[in-house]
Amino acid sequence: MKQTKILVEKNVPCKMRDGVVLYADIYRPDKEGKFPILLTRHPYGKDLPLYSYRYLDTNRLVENGFVVINQDVRGRFHSEGEFYPWKYEANDGYDTVEWAASLPYSTGKIGMFGMSYYGYTQLLAAIKKPPHLAAIFPAMTLNEQRNDFVYHNGVFQTGGFETWTLESIVADLLRRKIKDPTEKKEAIRKLADNLNKMEELYHFIPYNEWPPLKELNVADYYFDQISHAPEDEDYWKEANIADKYMDLQIPAFHLSGWYDCFTGPTLMNYEEMKKTGQPQKLIVGPWGHGYFASVQGECSYGVHASGDWIDLEEDITDLHIRWFNHWLKGTDNGIETEAPVKIFIMGINKWRNEMEWPLKRTQYTNIYLHSSGKANTRTGNGSLSMNFPEAEMSDTFIYDPENPVPSKGGGTLFIGVQTAGPLDQGRIEDREDVLVYTTEPLTEAMEVTGPIKVKLWALTDAKDTDFTAKLVDTYPEGRAIILTQGITNAKYRNGNQPEKELNGEIVEYEIDLWATSNVFMPGHRITLEISSSCFPQYAPNPNTGKSLIDSKKAVKAQQVIFHNEKYPSHMILPMISNN
Repeated sequence: MKQTKILVEKNVPCKMRDGVVLYADIYRPDKEGKFPILLTRHPYGKDLPLYSYRYLDTNRLVENGFVVINQDVRGRFHSEGEFYPWKYEANDGYDTVEWAASLPYSTGKIGMFGMSYYGYTQLLAAIKKPPHLAAIFPAMTLNEQRNDFVYHNGVFQTGGFETWTLESIVADLLRRKIKDPTEKKEAIRKLADNLNKMEELYHFIPYNEWPPLKELNVADYYFDQISHAPEDEDYWKEANIADKYMDLQIPAFHLSGWYDCFTGPTLMNYEEMKKTGQPQKLIVGPWGHGYFASVQGECSYGVHASGDWIDLEEDITDLHIRWFNHWLKGTDNGIETEAPVKIFIMGINKWRNEMEWPLKRTQYTNIYLHSSGKANTRTGNGSLSMNFPEAEMSDTFIYDPENPVPSKGGGTLFIGVQTAGPLDQGRIEDREDVLVYTTEPLTEAMEVTGPIKVKLWALTDAKDTDFTAKLVDTYPEGRAIILTQGITNAKYRNGNQPEKELNGEIVEYEIDLWATSNVFMPGHRITLEISSSCFPQYAPNPNTGKSLIDSKKAVKAQQVIFHNEKYPSHMILPMISNN
């Protein structure tokens, strides 16, 4: 095999339109000629040994004839300026793309890659239409900061936002701010102490006085962002592409996982960008956020499920090479004629190619809630069936914000014993404040692939409250493995504009559970959990009409869930027949 040498240029300056200089490391083939460029921009430090930030082999990109540019975004590590999440990424991304195109070894064809934050830097740059940006590969990312990162359907995302800020952002802010070595060492020690007690810090209220950031006096953006409510459109529009999809006229390969914290936004990015007429591809594995192993949580999906050996054919780096070979080099490798969608079906643990998402052959089926008035806990009498409800008793539970239902698995992203993925919900279902509705054991396999929603008619004695829903695969031996979940806030139940306070009326709620792909095997049961909290993934609703962002008062609420002829609460499942 011929040896490939890689030239490395460190801290190469790139001046933005306002004079701020950002710095990048450049990795390129050690030979004459011009090459297409693959650019990634993120806040995590370009000097990391794995400069792709873990999930693909960027050295192989260079070995396959690409220049790789890895840039610290504004205000991070070597780059100048002030860091404010996503605020500058659209213009800075445009300027960096055009700078990269002008480099002497550039062919003028630029691609962008990256996941999470640096998945979104691609989309924000693409909105500005830099002339030399030819294709992107956004992985596990969002489509707006407001509803995907800070809030979710009006609920503050406590665990993710606090953890990301303290774990991923603060250390560099301290190093940049504090010049005295002794002071800096002490500040880093305090940071470490706080990270070691994150479980305790999640409980601190009000959030706008959160001690770690107040004491260290950094990351002011955290307090600024949570001071803006979801209805503050002028503030949030700066980092929003959800209303600008038709401006994204660019080929894109979208990558997601069923247990990713951005599954819903990534799927929406694919669906909406497909409407532009530009070629789009999508792959969804049984993966968590940035975690592509074949074993996730308590489930093993087989080595072919791994991002290192997808369907025993290729890895995630191969996907990038084939995608960019086509769009940046003009290679006729057949990628445009392949099925645009590849999904992993859990339960049977197989990959399958599809021609669209959601699948056209989907049969959206209503599964109705039933009980004799005691669906509390998994030993209650809650059930699910396709039978429309008749005159049935409602179910009641007490939601106590000071004793919220704990997060356990699913698409989470925060420090603690509650990790992402397919975890057993048995202990959650033992709680009196969790309603459990389940089918009889299935006599034949049933595939559920696609978007999932719950229609819930509920009454509360609170001024404002939340409702949660969780889809679970219950195994014959009793394991209850989470598939996907959702939450909605009464105040923001119809979008980002607030509704008036509740006053004892019965209200219809729609809870979006995003999507999954799972075959419920014979003997398994389909289970739906209903409750009012999922902490620390989401901030508990204090039931007072206010928020724990700026309030400490909380009261208990009595929640009533209806399932009868007039109020037929149900789950809408995307059932698939493959006959």
